[in-house]
Parts: sequence; structure tokens; C-alpha cells
Amino acid sequence: MVPRHKIDISAADLLFALLACLTARSNARDERAALNALGIGEEEGLACLSVRSGLDLLLEALALPTGSEVVVSAVTHLDMARILERHGIVPVPVDLDPATLEPRHDLLELAVTQRTRAVLVAHLFGSTVPLRRIAAVARRHGLLVVEDCAQSLGASPRGGDRLADVSMFSLGPIKTATALGGAVLRVGDPELLGRMRALQSAWPTQRRSAYAARVARFAGLAVVARPVVYGALARLVDLDRLVAGSVRGFPGADDDLFQRLRARPSTPLLATMGRRLRTLDLGSIAARSRAGEELAALLTPRLARPGAGADRQTHWVFPVVAPDPKAFVAALRGAGFDAAPGTTSIGVLPAPPDRPELEPHQARRLMRGVVFLPAYPELSGRRRRRLAEAANAALDETEARELGVPALH
Repeated sequence: MVPRHKIDISAADLLFALLACLTARSNARDERAALNALGIGEEEGLACLSVRSGLDLLLEALALPTGSEVVVSAVTHLDMARILERHGIVPVPVDLDPATLEPRHDLLELAVTQRTRAVLVAHLFGSTVPLRRIAAVARRHGLLVVEDCAQSLGASPRGGDRLADVSMFSLGPIKTATALGGAVLRVGDPELLGRMRALQSAWPTQRRSAYAARVARFAGLAVVARPVVYGALARLVDLDRLVAGSVRGFPGADDDLFQRLRARPSTPLLATMGRRLRTLDLGSIAARSRAGEELAALLTPRLARPGAGADRQTHWVFPVVAPDPKAFVAALRGAGFDAAPGTTSIGVLPAPPDRPELEPHQARRLMRGVVFLPAYPELSGRRRRRLAEAANAALDETEARELGVPALH
């Protein structure tokens, strides 16, 4: 069975990370290397354990009044909303245009109130959202613009869009050029960055042993991800539970999430981040983009593709929207492709109870039916064609079942 996602790390990178757990010694040098590799100087950036750690740190430094609001892309990592709420801030979602995955501009203006302090834009699924119009609204109202580039490394500008006050990049377990953890933040305001650095300096440092254990776990996953091994495993275990549990950035009970977020990246993690960003292969990202476009051309136009009209699309993941995602996934797995249903970590934020007009209905419809297809470039052209045929057939069967007529193949 073809795995749903290919972890973007080589055996040489894993070996480097393991050796770094024994030999890495200079936090400052390795952090500087990671920042510089993204075109960010020490005077405007810092490395964090994760993007969520960075957001927590940013909010701590801003010290916004309780009851403040932050306008947020309606689809985002659900922990981002939890972090906002932990700081006494109300996340206010803005529904998305399914074709581009941009926050709808008409609703953005509606979402802003006198309590609004910032706009947090998520670039989703390997695509980018143009910030020009969003930044114009933010400047008019005196709001901070924060862009979450966790899913768009290689699509977003190097070092982030300069229209954003803060840009956040992730090197988490399933991200492009993963270091199996870590994040890089660019912060435009030197005073704000200084407060964030001072706050982070009081946090404990991630244990080398914890990072070494993660590297070892992902080395094991690299073996499991071979199609023959993966297919055998699929007959024995629940793939959704296995994969989600294995790649989750902060496994464990939710009630101690903030304790786990509030740590500085270890020296070996910083060293690995620097290596991965220095050797970032734009050619492989371009190949992934081409592979995604080739698959898109083979799919029936009746199969909706969120972000098909996005400003730039690198196909970090390849989402489609199926009318019956459970049956669709079962059909693809039966054909030898581990399609993945919508994740539990990326979801839709509800509108505040007193703002029903902002309920993100389009985002809910999108995420209710989303399925991620394996579209990485290591998939041969022959397998890509078989995947498209299986997806088109699965859609035909679903639609025929809804109409009560036999499917035509």
C-alpha cells in the first residue's frame, strides 16, 4: 500500500540528528545558522520549539488585555485557538474561499471590532495567501499581522512576507524539510522580539534524550513507510490512529500541552534545523508541485480541490472534497492507496456565541468532506494514474449510490 505521506527527511539527515545529540555544543551558533538560512538576521528572528511555542511566546510578550480579539483564518491548527484562549483572547474566525483558501475579504472587515488587536492568517496545505489586502485592512485599524507559514515552506517568500509583522515557519515532523521539530520566527519589531527572547530565556531547554528518542522513532517510521511493510501493517492496525499518534508534535494528555510547549529547542534540534534549512531543496519542492499538478489533471473536475486557485501551490498535501469521505477512503485503500480523512489537529473554529453571522459554513463543508491523497513526486507516473483512476471511480460509486443507480466504469 502506498503511504499517505512521505516524511521529508533522508537517512543522512536522521544520522546527522542522532550524532548531533552527542556532539552539538553551540546554541547561539546553531540558532544563527537556522535563521540565516531563511534570510532572517539575529536582530529580527528567533528559533522556538514549535510554531505553537512561538505563538504562546508572542502573546505573552504582547500582554493583550483579557477579552481582546484576534481575527483568525477559519481553518487552522486547533491548538492555535487554545493558545489564544489560554491568554484570555477570543479567536474570531473568518470563513474561507474554498477555491483559494483565502479568508474572505468581505467577512474580514465584518470581523474587526474595537476589541480586535491582530489578524492571524494561516497559509494552508502548501499554498499561500496574498497579504496585500489583508495587510491594508490591518493597517487601517492598527492591527498586528501574523502569518502562519507552518504548511507553506517553499511557497511563502524566504523569511516571510514583509507585509506581515510576524512570520512563523515550522520544521515539525511532517513539514517540508523537517527537523522533526522546531520553528523559526521573524519578528519585525525589535522591542517585541527582545521581550520574547527575554521570556524564552526563562523556559527550560528541551532534553537531548527527548529529541534523540524522537529521531529514533522517525527512523523506525521510515522503515515502516516502505509500501510492502506499510501494506502488511495496514492489515493489522488502525492506520489513522497509528499515523496520527506517531507524527503528533506534542503527544500526551492535552491538559499539560502548555507545559510541553514552553521549552527552548535543544542544541541538537537547532543544529538539525540549521542543516535542513541550509540544504533546503527547492528543486524537490518544484517536483512535488509538478507531481500535484499532474495528478490534478488526471482527476475528474467533479472532484473538488480546495486551493486549486491559490496564489501559489506546492502541494505539501493534496486535499480533495468527497461527498462520502469514509467510503471514498475505503475505496482508495482497497486500491492500494492510503488516503487520509480530515485530521483531528487541523479544524474549523466556531464563531463566538454573540457573532453568529461569522459562522464559517464554507470552511465546515470543506473540512467535513476533505480527504488527503498521496501525491508526492516519489510516486511513479504509473501509480499516479492508478490513483487518479481509483479516485474517479470512488467518486462515481459514491454519486451513483446517492442517486440509487449503478456506477459506470
